[in-house]
Amino acid sequence: MPTVTVVDAAAVTPRHNPQTGLTVRPTVGPGTDFEALEQAVLTCPPGRSEPIDIGEVEETLFILDGEGAIHIRGEAHRLAPEVAVYLPPGSTFVLESTGSEPLQVLAVRVPDPSPGPPSPPQVRHAAEQELESATTERMFRIVADPESGLRSATHFVGYIPTERAPEHFHTYDEVIYVLEGDGVMHAGSVEHPVAPGTCIQLPARTVHCLENTGGAPMRIVAVFRPAGSPAAAFYPDGTSAYQANQDPLQRRRAL
Repeated sequence: MPTVTVVDAAAVTPRHNPQTGLTVRPTVGPGTDFEALEQAVLTCPPGRSEPIDIGEVEETLFILDGEGAIHIRGEAHRLAPEVAVYLPPGSTFVLESTGSEPLQVLAVRVPDPSPGPPSPPQVRHAAEQELESATTERMFRIVADPESGLRSATHFVGYIPTERAPEHFHTYDEVIYVLEGDGVMHAGSVEHPVAPGTCIQLPARTVHCLENTGGAPMRIVAVFRPAGSPAAAFYPDGTSAYQANQDPLQRRRAL
C-alpha cells in the first residue's frame, strides 16, 4: 500500500545513463512503492542527448533550469524554465542544452495510459495558460490534460498562498515538485518540511495539507491521474471542499 513519501531531489544519488547521455535522479515511483506515476529529475549537459524512446507510456516534461530545445518528429521547440512538454506513447525525442549550464528537466511517466486516439506532442509555456481558482485562494494553470492530448492525467502549476488550507483529500494519485517557497507537508503522522526541490508522492484519498509557511506564494508543479481538476478536493467527511463561485468551465473540469 503506497504511503506519502517526501524526497529531496538533491539528496538522490544521480545515475548516468550512457544510452541517452543524461543524468537521472529517480525521486518517486516504483522505487518508493508507487506504481501510478514515476517522477525523476533529468540533467542534460551542454550539447545534445542521444535519442530517447519513451516506449508505450505517456510522459510530461517541465523545464526547471537552463535553455535549450527538444527535437521531436523533425521539429525543434525552444525550451526554457516554465515550459511544459507532453509526449504521447511511442515518442522518440532528443534534448539539447544550448546554454553554458546544463538543462534541468522534471520528467513524469504515466504507465498504462488510457486508450484513445493518438495525439501529437505539445509544448506550452505555463504563463500563457489560463489562471484558475481552487480552494482557500489557491490558483493553478493547467499545462496538459485530455483537452490538449494527455489522455491519462493532468499536468499543472499550482500557487499556494500563505493561508493554510483545511485538511482534505483528492481522489487521484499525484506527484508534486516544489518550485518555490518553504512549508510543511501534513499527512497523518507525517510532518515533513518542504523547500524548492522537494518531491512528494501523494496516494489517492490521503488526507493532507501542503502548508506554505513562507511570506510569499509557494509554487509547485504536479501531475495526477486520473485526469480532472486540481480544484476537485474533499474534506475528510467526503463533502466537496470547493463549490462556491465555480464558473461553468471549472465545473466541467471538476467532473
